[in-house]
Amino acid sequence: MDFGKIALTREQLDLWDSASEFYDTYATEAVYDEERRSGSGYSDTLHKALGERGWITPTWRPEEGGAGLDAVSVRILELEMERRGVPDITFGTTHLVLTLVEASGSDALTRKVLPGVASGDIRMCLGYTEPDGGSDLAAVRTRAQRTEDGGWVVNGAKMFTTGAHNCQYTILVTRTDPDVPKHRGITLFLVPLDISGVEIRPIHTVGGERTNAVFYDDVRIDDDHRLGPVNGGWGTLSIALKQEHGQYEATGLNEISGGMVYAKPLRSLLWHATRWARTPGVDGTVPFDDPRVRALLSEIVIDLEIIRAAPGSMGRILGSDRLVQRSAELLDMIGAEAILSHDGAGALEGGIFEWAHRYAQGTAIYGGTTDIARNIVAQHTLGLPRPPKLD
Repeated sequence: MDFGKIALTREQLDLWDSASEFYDTYATEAVYDEERRSGSGYSDTLHKALGERGWITPTWRPEEGGAGLDAVSVRILELEMERRGVPDITFGTTHLVLTLVEASGSDALTRKVLPGVASGDIRMCLGYTEPDGGSDLAAVRTRAQRTEDGGWVVNGAKMFTTGAHNCQYTILVTRTDPDVPKHRGITLFLVPLDISGVEIRPIHTVGGERTNAVFYDDVRIDDDHRLGPVNGGWGTLSIALKQEHGQYEATGLNEISGGMVYAKPLRSLLWHATRWARTPGVDGTVPFDDPRVRALLSEIVIDLEIIRAAPGSMGRILGSDRLVQRSAELLDMIGAEAILSHDGAGALEGGIFEWAHRYAQGTAIYGGTTDIARNIVAQHTLGLPRPPKLD
């Protein structure tokens, strides 16, 4: 691993300036206010503006709707987006599904979807979890059955389809053969969300996010919307699951840890806590002068490096665990002012400490629970046997 500094070219420095100016223009207070109100994880104006610059798919060629950027330039865009803390959940799920569409979609489907993804007109979400399925994705009950014309009819329900109300398509995990072992009877589809039989109902979380329950009642789709082989969906789905859990080989400047998605709010907490610590209080004292304050901030810095270095599911566990732990410790250290929400008089740093503590609690279940991640580490990293089934 090369820890040397990267010397940025003039073009890369100009890009960074351009990205900063872009977010000054489009990441307005109105965008953040709307996100605090709705929890949607998406700004239409911002997303479309990213598409106009080719920054949704920045490595694609300009004629494909991208910007033709190198790995360092892409990382610059990622860091600027992270620094601004813009709503990006739908941006992220769109990229996860895009990986599957590119790898397994039909020619007709890719021609229909890819240009719209690049422009920002098409967004996509994840139709995985079911009301009674928990984290066992292979226990899917949503049924897809063949029709006489070669298409499919879908019936079932999905929970926690975050961003469905922002999106045009969802990846849908379905059961197409109930008579074979559960991992072998699964087929994936990319289903339009604006067709007859699809109903989206909002669910609001304690962390202030909006997710959705989505119901499918005799939804008819063409076979062109299938991703991968019939009954071979588990293998197809593994592409997206490895991407989501950070279980892939890093290339260029990619971060391999499955915990970086939760390290981002922890890093933001560190930035804000450091600014608070360096600001004199009403009595003139500076919190940073207290060795206990310096110790906690230093521990968070170390946490972030550990999370970054821990690959796959190990990083996912650490990312969530440390965010839950440190958000609580920061509340204790800062005191009563830290529990004020954004709209509370005297809220510190825009209320981020109160928000982060609420948000942190849900991270233990997002994208598969930390318990599932621990089983993955035990079985696939440490080589331990599966736990015995209880009668």
